[in-house]
Amino acid sequence: MTEMPRSQIAADLSFSRIVYGMWRLGDDADTSPRHVQAKIESCLSQGITTFDQADIYGGYTAEAILGGALKAAPQLRARMEIVTKCDIVAPTGRYASARVKHYDSSAAHIARSVDTSLKDMGIEQIDLLLIHRPDPLMDHNETGAALDEAVASGKVRAVGVSNFKHWDWTLLQSAMSSPLVTNQIEISLAAHQPFTNGDIAFLQERGIPPMAWSPLGGGALMAGGNDVLNDELRRVAGEAGVDTAAVAVAWLLAHPAGILPVMGTNTLSRIEKFSDAFKVGMDRETWFALYTAAMGQEVP
Repeated sequence: MTEMPRSQIAADLSFSRIVYGMWRLGDDADTSPRHVQAKIESCLSQGITTFDQADIYGGYTAEAILGGALKAAPQLRARMEIVTKCDIVAPTGRYASARVKHYDSSAAHIARSVDTSLKDMGIEQIDLLLIHRPDPLMDHNETGAALDEAVASGKVRAVGVSNFKHWDWTLLQSAMSSPLVTNQIEISLAAHQPFTNGDIAFLQERGIPPMAWSPLGGGALMAGGNDVLNDELRRVAGEAGVDTAAVAVAWLLAHPAGILPVMGTNTLSRIEKFSDAFKVGMDRETWFALYTAAMGQEVP
């Protein structure tokens, strides 16, 4: 297994610096346990041990697809950290009867979601549970107590949030005894606002590593559209002998906040190249050359 840098998420929990995101797992033409196992093993061979799920992924099917692979190859579980999320109720799958898409951060919903995720994935403990989206109807005392109970029960090792602003974070944390250990937010060269709007600064001040979803801008970075940025990505990639995706990920990894990019693809040949990001030299001027190109103007 390749030696990969790790990030300490909690006192007894560390993650690989690159995380494999399974939000597209159910979209693959092949969702067989054998094919999913091949993706997991490709990650593990690079030192990528952390896998990101959510109950809603694949229309509430992705966790069970992962569970099928873990049932077929139970030895994999001990080598993995599994992240999952809850609170989005969309009118599909198990929630097909819902009248409207909404968020549910109630204690009852969180407890049911935890039990369902454990059952679907066939595991005894979730390493990290995230509240997927800020709920404008959240009772922070109820939600906080439910997350504390999930940890106290042993069903969940640690808890955090996703897509929260700092005021959402402090509200929820104020009602909890367990620490929130990460915020998974959109960060990429295509979504660089967190570097200046306070999202990253808030976490960095507290020593909390952010997780970055869509680190390639949902594929937009690779599709072109910003000629200056694409030229710069190609230049750096050529010097490092990697593809442009590796450069975009290296740009995130270089930040002192300790960002954990969550990479999502179903293509094995792309999964095999995730760790290429660590081959890229990213000095300050290179970082700012990419940042400037992404913004479309030089810094003030």
